[in-house]
Amino acid sequence: MAEFTIGVGISKSHLDVFGLEDEAARRFENSAAGFRALLKWLCKSAVLRIVFEATGPYHRAFETALSGKYPLVTVNPLQARRVAEACGTGAKTDAVDARILARMGAALALEPDGSVSEKLNELRDLQVARAGLIHVPA
Repeated sequence: MAEFTIGVGISKSHLDVFGLEDEAARRFENSAAGFRALLKWLCKSAVLRIVFEATGPYHRAFETALSGKYPLVTVNPLQARRVAEACGTGAKTDAVDARILARMGAALALEPDGSVSEKLNELRDLQVARAGLIHVPA
């Protein structure tokens, strides 16, 4: 059975998902029901990695729903944009992002992140909020 690299473009309302090996593209809601449908779809394949951009509040629920179940790879949006530009892709849509992220994950053999706990996410959010409160402009 082939191992799949999956790219996911995440927005406020939906997830655009692309499987590199079979070039299957799907769209799911960015909600608990959408995550259940995505998990059902993913269980049909051997998943090597799921690559997505850190998109602030939009990726957190996705990450929490899949963490520990699938190998997740979080990438910096700027790095993903640079890979897209290097591939000659100027368009910026979630469906295009999903394709680029899958290709990036396979080409660079990106290793999955460790599992992320909800408590760790809360601490990160608090750290960002604190940094915003104590930042004094020069």
